[in-house]
Amino acid sequence: MEPVLGGIEPGLLWKHFDELRKIPRCSKHEEKAARYVVGVARRLGLEYEVDAVGNVMVRKPATAGYEGSPTVVLQSHLDMVCEKNKDVDHDFEKDSIEVVRDGDYLHARGTTLGADNGMGVSAALAVLEDLRAVHGPLELLFTVDEEEGMTGAYGLGEGSVRGRQMINLDSEDPHSIYVGCTGGENMLIHLPVSWERASGTALSASLGGLKGGHSGVDIHLERGNAVKLLGRVLWEANEEVPLRLAAIGGGSKHNAIPREAEAVVIVSEDDVEALGSCIKKSEAVLRAEYKKIDPGLRVDVAVVSAPPDRVITIEGSKRVLDLMRALPNGIGRWSPEIEDLVETSDNLSVMETGDDIFFLVSVRSSSESQLRSLADEVRAVARLAGAKVSTGDAYPGWQPDLDSKMLRACRSAYEELFDRQPALKAIHAGLETGIIGKKFSEMEMVSIGPRVEHPHSPDERVKISSVVEFYELLLRSLAKIAKMDLG
Repeated sequence: MEPVLGGIEPGLLWKHFDELRKIPRCSKHEEKAARYVVGVARRLGLEYEVDAVGNVMVRKPATAGYEGSPTVVLQSHLDMVCEKNKDVDHDFEKDSIEVVRDGDYLHARGTTLGADNGMGVSAALAVLEDLRAVHGPLELLFTVDEEEGMTGAYGLGEGSVRGRQMINLDSEDPHSIYVGCTGGENMLIHLPVSWERASGTALSASLGGLKGGHSGVDIHLERGNAVKLLGRVLWEANEEVPLRLAAIGGGSKHNAIPREAEAVVIVSEDDVEALGSCIKKSEAVLRAEYKKIDPGLRVDVAVVSAPPDRVITIEGSKRVLDLMRALPNGIGRWSPEIEDLVETSDNLSVMETGDDIFFLVSVRSSSESQLRSLADEVRAVARLAGAKVSTGDAYPGWQPDLDSKMLRACRSAYEELFDRQPALKAIHAGLETGIIGKKFSEMEMVSIGPRVEHPHSPDERVKISSVVEFYELLLRSLAKIAKMDLG
């Protein structure tokens, strides 16, 4: 173990996290992480299986005396969101995550850390080896591709999970027990455009310096969305200086708030100075608006040394910018039932230039009717611009069951550890609990985790002291469940 992770408790958990950070495991490429889990199971002489989609199940017998207790499923996902700052030289296909300890926090050097969900995976593996752990029969389920399409959870076969009490290890607050999550779907928008031969002066306009973050759990922070803001800057400029778009894009993940976006535009030579002036004026306005939220916001303009061969027509460029300006983004509605919980939101996640202009909009809500309403709003706006709209990946929500015996056991464990009541919350993000609960009837579920801040961005960090709290809560909960008559 490298010195930066040396001497941190709980040692077993951090040992596994240190190994995981060295393993490339972007979504859809978790094979090496799965092999690591299988290797741990083999070393401990435990039953394991790998299913057709790549999920790993490890089964551990009960602690002596608790063989008759209900089987508990510990569930986490093997993949991580792979995001980095532009100026960082890092290859997620082969490089280890370089970690930095800063007081009570651990973060990565310019990339995502992988605490989401490496902490959950490491905690589950630690339980396998921890001699203090008291539990009934355990099933450790490690799923794949949670961050991209939840295909691992969708691919679970009938009978693959025997337990009907499940602790999901993929939430981000050790003093909250999560009992619900949002559902969501991705909207795929293709806007046809007409191209013509380029003539004039080409300039690049890039907007960056934003913090980004998870498009669900960080949406309430109202951080800047680089794609949306660049659209605003160029729309305002186009009202004064006619421009044509040669390329525009930003964002890379449906569940990450875009931190950077860039466009190449063509204007007449006489309008170069005026365009630059318009963009800088908009930059000043945005910097004032976001000085407390995204103080690093910047917009850079430069002449392009190798101009493009083609550009979108003036009318087509206007439609692109109109659509960027009109698409909803951010908080749609706060929950009328749970204080300080975002009920409905969307994220203009990805924009790319091909033969047409592609947008991906991720819509979330804990209300099915509000999810449909916001998705329909996105669809209507896109259609007005002449775009074609289809639905991509979708996932169900998880409705709270506040009367479950599983929850009662975990609440009791928390109260014993911390001498107070835990906060019961629903998370404004999609968890695999929604899919698993739908697949396996009568599944009682809770979700717990350590303090992970700003996942899905290079600012991701985990609070080291919270990992101890999370792990002790997990151990105490397993003991409580083993000793309770859950029926």
